[in-house]
Amino acid sequence: MVTKNFIDCGGTQREETVANFQLWSAEDHDHALAPTKLSSIIDLSQKVLKMPDLEVEVEYQNETIGKYSLDFDGKSFQLTNKFTTCLALESCGIPETTNLKAINVSQENSCVPGGGCC
Repeated sequence: MVTKNFIDCGGTQREETVANFQLWSAEDHDHALAPTKLSSIIDLSQKVLKMPDLEVEVEYQNETIGKYSLDFDGKSFQLTNKFTTCLALESCGIPETTNLKAINVSQENSCVPGGGCC
């Protein structure tokens, strides 16, 4: 269980808690984690950490450590991309329906350090 406490760019304190799984892949298949072992780790985590029903986040090593959501298609689990966004759009004067990539900002409206913009 991983809890992240932070303050967004609008000054709002936030907290996120996820059930974090770290996947490690190796050529040594003789020592792979059996489903029963994984199940016992999950059961122990829920008991000891008193975990509520949480979103699952998966860490997986590529060129760097990537964080993924976990989805199930009815047959198998799939790693799905996670995305980031500004959590304080209203503090920046950006409507929530605005596509941030499409904004053409003139130099006179640009953010400056300490200006309170994202």
